[in-house]
Amino acid sequence: MFESLGFETLTPRAASVILGLTIGVLFGILAEVTRFCLRRGLVGPKAERKPALALWATALATAILGTQAAVASGWINFEGHRLLTPDLPYAAIVLGGLAFGIGMVLTRGCASRLTILSGTGNLRALTVLTVFAITAHATMKGLLSPLRSALGTITVPMGDAINLANLPGGAPLAAGALAAAALAFAVTAKMAPRQWLAGIAIGALVPLAWVGTGFVLLDEFDPIVMESLSFTSPLTETLFWAIASSSVAAGFGIGLFGGSVAGAALSSLTTGRFKWQSFVSPRETGRYIAGGALMGVGGVLAGGCTIGAGLAGVPTLSVAALLALGAIAAGAVLADKVLAATPKTAPAFG
Repeated sequence: MFESLGFETLTPRAASVILGLTIGVLFGILAEVTRFCLRRGLVGPKAERKPALALWATALATAILGTQAAVASGWINFEGHRLLTPDLPYAAIVLGGLAFGIGMVLTRGCASRLTILSGTGNLRALTVLTVFAITAHATMKGLLSPLRSALGTITVPMGDAINLANLPGGAPLAAGALAAAALAFAVTAKMAPRQWLAGIAIGALVPLAWVGTGFVLLDEFDPIVMESLSFTSPLTETLFWAIASSSVAAGFGIGLFGGSVAGAALSSLTTGRFKWQSFVSPRETGRYIAGGALMGVGGVLAGGCTIGAGLAGVPTLSVAALLALGAIAAGAVLADKVLAATPKTAPAFG
């Protein structure tokens, strides 16, 4: 479609940066205002868990319905997508998901939440993101890539069943069932109307990104990757681009990360919530660095974070995405139980 829009100097890749920035700013503002984070819904303060999880579930239901509506309209398709590989690398996904879940409890925030906190002046979050990006890149292409490759060979053949859309009832039944389950839970939390609207708005960013990169910016002569909300790959791209921008062109992911930080900064500065924060002890520093490393390795092995494999991955109706999200949740709950039996050593991340 992009070639029909009449741009003479703007390339699809350059346009994807603008799209990423726009979606990132919106996500940053919404996530900062609502404290959007799956970790808080799983293992946060007990009084906050159900409302936080309900908000996340509302966003997920919206993302599922919006994404599958775009597929049904013929705007996008996920044929050949990495989450729909017929051979399911279950060992990498489960171990990676568990590691990511444990890491996000140690750092008191998943990758997306830490991105938002970085925009509010939290230097702990920024430090963890740096460690996260380095270890993720090392797992993708560096020192830890043999581990990724070895675990990736442990698979189970799923065939067409890797995509729930190929099961009896097709995409409408699968998408409807997942969305209905998420909304049924959200209803029990009795959220305020503004929380419902916020959850719907966050979820709508997922299909907006899929359609933007996979349909609006589609150019057969200058193709770009179809992407949506994610923070594992964008963080590694941002790190590499920051140190070698003369040889690496920016793309959607870099725009998304930068926009998310900017949106969070704008929201926190205008509401008085911006506050410089840092580590208070060497022990705390070690804990957060270890958590960041676990998330970096885990995010790559699992195929994404709570956003990439969860909020944006599940709407593809991929079994791999559902497995990754389940493993992340299990890792978080396990880590929380272990930490609950030990003295608290660090303040919450907010």
